[in-house]
Amino acid sequence: MTTPLPYDAASAARSLVAIPGGLTGPAPDAAQQGQLKGPPQVEVLRAIGQNEFRYLRSNGDPYAVPWDGAPIAVPLRAKAHSSTGSVRQLLTVRYLQAHDRTPSQTALSDAVAALDALALSAPETNLWLRVAPDPHDPNVTWLDLGRPDGQSVRIAPDGWTLTYPDPEEGPIWRRTKLIGELPLPERPQGGWQAGIDTLAQMLPFTAATLPLAVAWWLAALRPSLPRPIAYLTGEQGTGKTTAGRMLVGLLDGAAIPLRQAPENLKDLGVTASAGWTLPFDNLSGIPKWMSDALCRVVTGGAQVSRALYSDDDVSILVSQRPVLLTGIDTGAMSNDLAERSMALELQRITKRRTLAELWGAYEQASPQILGALLDLAVMVWADLPHAAAALVDRPRMADFSELLHALDRVTGWTALETFHGSQDELVEAVLDGNPVTAALRDWVSSPSFPIGGWTGTMTELNALLSARCSPGERWPQTSAVLSARLKQSAPALRSRGINVIAPTSNKNGRKYTITFTP
Repeated sequence: MTTPLPYDAASAARSLVAIPGGLTGPAPDAAQQGQLKGPPQVEVLRAIGQNEFRYLRSNGDPYAVPWDGAPIAVPLRAKAHSSTGSVRQLLTVRYLQAHDRTPSQTALSDAVAALDALALSAPETNLWLRVAPDPHDPNVTWLDLGRPDGQSVRIAPDGWTLTYPDPEEGPIWRRTKLIGELPLPERPQGGWQAGIDTLAQMLPFTAATLPLAVAWWLAALRPSLPRPIAYLTGEQGTGKTTAGRMLVGLLDGAAIPLRQAPENLKDLGVTASAGWTLPFDNLSGIPKWMSDALCRVVTGGAQVSRALYSDDDVSILVSQRPVLLTGIDTGAMSNDLAERSMALELQRITKRRTLAELWGAYEQASPQILGALLDLAVMVWADLPHAAAALVDRPRMADFSELLHALDRVTGWTALETFHGSQDELVEAVLDGNPVTAALRDWVSSPSFPIGGWTGTMTELNALLSARCSPGERWPQTSAVLSARLKQSAPALRSRGINVIAPTSNKNGRKYTITFTP
């Protein structure tokens, strides 16, 4: 860790700029010039940087944190996605305030390079985006409110408090343009129930799925918890986009909008690195690369690419983010994505309001809604170890199921049962929307399917199933592709009693076996 220099950098800066006549006055004579000697610009800038900041490294990149200020990391050089400015910009401001003139670009570059060299010996430190674990207590989490002063919420099993993280022990926040400011939470007078009732009036979720929406929001406060992908569903006119913006707004700030889906894996990685949530609006379909990437984002993944201006170094983007989608057709989901997803159904809006009226009410109610959700988080955090020990049946999203069970225990809801039911319905929709699995289900449930099961080659199976394909549907072009599709859908098919058993050897022309237990 770097330490402050033993002299006042501002005084040193002023000694450089005390030019008789001011910046626009006549040039000093030779005698005056001899009296004006002081430290070079680069040394003054370096002294300012070392006096005002301590340095650390995160993912190999240098950052600075004010010695006396908010625990918010500032990159040494300007970054396109940064909302905090850079040390280079702050040095310019400090020098301009003390000097009333701008430093040379050469001096700035040399000073930043010197500070970067000093940061080489700085400790590697985690920088947290919006949500962070407590460095000392695993049962405590932190929520960054996105405020310039760094005020945050500390959420513990014994209550939540508005406070400031320790500037040296952390957590230290990283800010981007996708981190908006949240309102200061308030405890609702009627308790958490009153705040949740207000949330229900803002967001037209059905009575069954409102607890799931609350659980998804609570799961977003657990930094390393795998969370299901929430997707808003409902008939046209149920306000899916508006509801999504409001739900995400309680995590990222109301000014941060939903956004269009990225066009490639690189754009998705950058978006995941710069924002806490991934809210994608009006998806007409999900390409396979995006489906696979979202599955990795749910459980935590890393994207490695070539570092900028380098041929022998890499850039690593690590992310585990809450994901929310709108407009997606469940038939377009892969089985892996469906098993990691959760439907949040919206009901028809009977009394419509103007957007200005609706958002005005939302902004007014947000502090108490946020306070109610934090009250619930405290209760769930306290019960989570007991709920985890009491839970017997765990589906694929086991960590999220434990949180749901704790939420049910403290509220009296049935969110876990609803979640299991919605996943079953989603699996049905995915199987019905896939022409291969739909044809297979139709065949095994028909009288033509052998009672003891069927055995044959994939080519023979292709001929049997393709005959049941509806006109216009895209069918696998080869038997190898058909085999791959069945392998991908095997877990969902088994959950419906259909077992496709692959041969263990090449004997007998690689014959497969299919059995069906209704």
